[in-house]
Amino acid sequence: MKKIFLLALLVTTLSLAGCVTNNPTPNGETKAINNNGTVSGGTLDLSNQGLTKVDQGVFTKTSLIQLNVSNNNLTGSLPAEIRQLQKLEILKAANNQLTGIPAEIGQLQNLQVLDLSNNQITGLPNELGNLKNLKTLNLSGNNFSRPDLEIIKKGLSPDVKIIE
Repeated sequence: MKKIFLLALLVTTLSLAGCVTNNPTPNGETKAINNNGTVSGGTLDLSNQGLTKVDQGVFTKTSLIQLNVSNNNLTGSLPAEIRQLQKLEILKAANNQLTGIPAEIGQLQNLQVLDLSNNQITGLPNELGNLKNLKTLNLSGNNFSRPDLEIIKKGLSPDVKIIE
């Protein structure tokens, strides 16, 4: 119940225009919410919140550049609505219990860093090969299919750093 309340409180805070959250960014700055309800600076850090799912309201924050949902209790797959975050450059979802990745992640053409390390991922969608701006793909600590990764690599730039 406490986790649900905290998530509801966070989503409510994100929806309030002109407010400042008390959550400092890694560099110590406080994140401000602008008039359209998005986090200024384009960063949303939901790490270490004990979340079991990502609230659908997160996917309405279309100006997000960085989303961190690491170190939670996420299971299954990230929602297909991830495709709505077209400006996203960094997605961190490490240290959860995710078992899959939605094919829609391949629509994130600005994505540069995708950290899915230390989950329970067994399958990789071929659409990961569509990420033409990807620079780092961290899949370490998962039990995915190596043949799937070989197919994906064919679509990616040879300069992509893949951490297995």
